[in-house]
Amino acid sequence: MLAVTPTRLPPWPAPCSVPGSGSALYQKSGSPSSKIFRRSDSSAAIFTAWRCRRTERNSTHREAVMTENATLTHQDDEGRVKMVDVGRKQSTSRMALTFASMFAGEKVVELLTAGELAKGDAWAASRVAAIMAAKKTSELIPLTHPIRLDSVRVDLFAWGKERIGCFASAAGFDRTGVEMEAMVAASTAMLNMYDMVKGVDKGAYIEQTRLVYKTGGKSGDWLSAAAQTGHIEKLATSRGKGTPKDPCDEAVLKVNFGLESDAHGGDWHRQVSLLGVESIEKMRSKGLDVDFGSFAENIATSGVCLYELPIGTLMWCESGPVMQVTQIGKECHTKCAVYHRAGDCVMPREGIFTIVLAGGRIAAGERFITLRV
Repeated sequence: MLAVTPTRLPPWPAPCSVPGSGSALYQKSGSPSSKIFRRSDSSAAIFTAWRCRRTERNSTHREAVMTENATLTHQDDEGRVKMVDVGRKQSTSRMALTFASMFAGEKVVELLTAGELAKGDAWAASRVAAIMAAKKTSELIPLTHPIRLDSVRVDLFAWGKERIGCFASAAGFDRTGVEMEAMVAASTAMLNMYDMVKGVDKGAYIEQTRLVYKTGGKSGDWLSAAAQTGHIEKLATSRGKGTPKDPCDEAVLKVNFGLESDAHGGDWHRQVSLLGVESIEKMRSKGLDVDFGSFAENIATSGVCLYELPIGTLMWCESGPVMQVTQIGKECHTKCAVYHRAGDCVMPREGIFTIVLAGGRIAAGERFITLRV
């Protein structure tokens, strides 16, 4: 009798809906079936039924994809690839922000932060590689247009003990957007970073590259569902703990410390304190004469409900610094003067604390963008 090698049939992927896609995709779920089938009439029937079901579902999926593709602009009426004609479009101011991350492992991150990587300064090399790549986007992505870039900014940082993060932004004044330039910059930064660290850990891998925010053009502004935009209204530092805050128009954020010269800065999880001006207004509505700094906050913001942000949320400032939310509210051990006057204080409930991942100068009036990751 002819010997037959047992064959394991994989499970059929379960359908899952992708929000906003208008189509169904399929993903693997569970582990392969433990049942072993041998070649027989029954197993052949089972396999045939499985194959028919797969064909039917694939056909449905292809139809859904084709329906969506009909609205794409990079193909003509016959489905052939084409380059979009932007000759009649008006030039407008464009900006795009992207985020990318890499899992590099604890050893790699330690070497990077200590500046001890054998290949040299991976931060600087990856930043330069990203900027160079952004300027060559039209040569890398075939249907993009050559455009004039006014600026490209790349902010790399150690993200926790095992990851590397990157915010890349591009800006220009042209007939088409700069989203791809920003995406290419972020992706190339991670690719170059991998090249720099693969000698330490070849298992490092790029986790994601995504568009966070874009402005300009016919479609207008777009913001990821995982992001929010706000503004820094006021800044302040303390010369000593327990002393009033000193307002300032700009300040320097230092990695793993907080605001430069601030008494509350240090290598701990509450390096920078933030409070929304909306929360300050709540206390004013109770008849209290309070203003920025009355609650010992470093940064007053507007536009984002800070205390609703999840722990771990990233905050990218327009000038480059990056912070990460580490705590919402705090325990008030000794009731402050505001509490004794009003019987309430918003800081323990609505103030938040962050650590600094990427440093730099920030100023009152500049925009920031939060990203849930």
